[in-house]
Amino acid sequence: MLATKADRFAEAVSRLGSESAFEVLARARALEAQGKRVVHMEIGEPDFDTPDHIKEAGIRAIRENHSHYTPSQGILELRDVVAAYASKFRHIEPWTAENVVLSPGAKPIIWNILSALLSPGDEFVYFDPAYPAYASCANYLGAKTVPIPLLEEKNWRMDLDELERRVSDRTKAIMINSPHNPTGGVLTKEDLERIAAMAQRHDFVVISDEIYSRNFYDREFNSIVSVPGMRDRTIVIDGFSKAYAMTGWRLGYAIMAPEYAKYVTLFNNNTFSCVASFVQQAGIAALTGDDEPVVRMNNIFRERRDALINGINKIDGMSCTMPEGAFYAFPNVTKITSDDKALAAYLLQESGVACLGGSAFGAAGKGYLRFSYAASLDDIHYALEQMALKIPQFKG
Repeated sequence: MLATKADRFAEAVSRLGSESAFEVLARARALEAQGKRVVHMEIGEPDFDTPDHIKEAGIRAIRENHSHYTPSQGILELRDVVAAYASKFRHIEPWTAENVVLSPGAKPIIWNILSALLSPGDEFVYFDPAYPAYASCANYLGAKTVPIPLLEEKNWRMDLDELERRVSDRTKAIMINSPHNPTGGVLTKEDLERIAAMAQRHDFVVISDEIYSRNFYDREFNSIVSVPGMRDRTIVIDGFSKAYAMTGWRLGYAIMAPEYAKYVTLFNNNTFSCVASFVQQAGIAALTGDDEPVVRMNNIFRERRDALINGINKIDGMSCTMPEGAFYAFPNVTKITSDDKALAAYLLQESGVACLGGSAFGAAGKGYLRFSYAASLDDIHYALEQMALKIPQFKG
């Protein structure tokens, strides 16, 4: 066996990041295997079953032999359905199938979009803290990453004054994510209009990750694509994992101007070839079938959110704003420790509560923890009890 040498690997590999949720999940599973009770609040996965009508559509598709290659852009039938659904949901002029590109989950389409847009040295702007894949991909591609802090005092909305100072004619693209992972923050209509004005003034593309668009609680969802002048300047990312509890099905999509779709599809062709055919048939059922399961799941998320935030704010040293979307809480723990990752590791080992250190999501996440409330109310109450018991004993 050849000895491993650093020069056997591409230099760009050193710029890749990782998603710590899956690393913590592995440690949590190992503790469960030892018989320990673990509350899984580390992974962004709805704990509901996929709705029955979607499962039946997938099973039927397999029996009907939808098990062969499909076009790299996705089957026309699903792209038509996505275009119709997304246009109606976002209150815009109808998109068509040529605007839609399918993917096995949102993450591959994020990578393929950024690969199609960014050259070495291009400026790429994104939120901080943020979903780790954004910066990981941009750094791998050699782009210049420009993180803009989100502000806890604004309930985790972007510092738009700072954004105004940092963007320029050198900016190639900006990634926005609302509702937001990891904080649950939501950009207002006025925020989106101001970002749109910057995009038009400096001629950059806005990539809007809207995977949590159905996980929205207190007001109507707004997309930047509905702002006048932004239709052809915006790439919308969405998918089925969060809204329809279809994480393991791996089905996502992006909507964009046809000239972008052409090159993103080329990257699809060069990477994963196509999305599983029967999964695409299940996607049609998700968007055309009964929406009641989505509404029901979201109402349950709201109840869990309220229980978790109220409980966290009763624990000495912790404080948390009320998330407006997604299914994450992002409490401040700076009164407890300066090492959020150490606290997260302690809570897993001593309390059986799996969560993530906020610094895993960027420098601006330091001093926070991320909890997914995709867990039962019973598990949430147990986690709160354990944290209230164990946090005073933390030495860090």
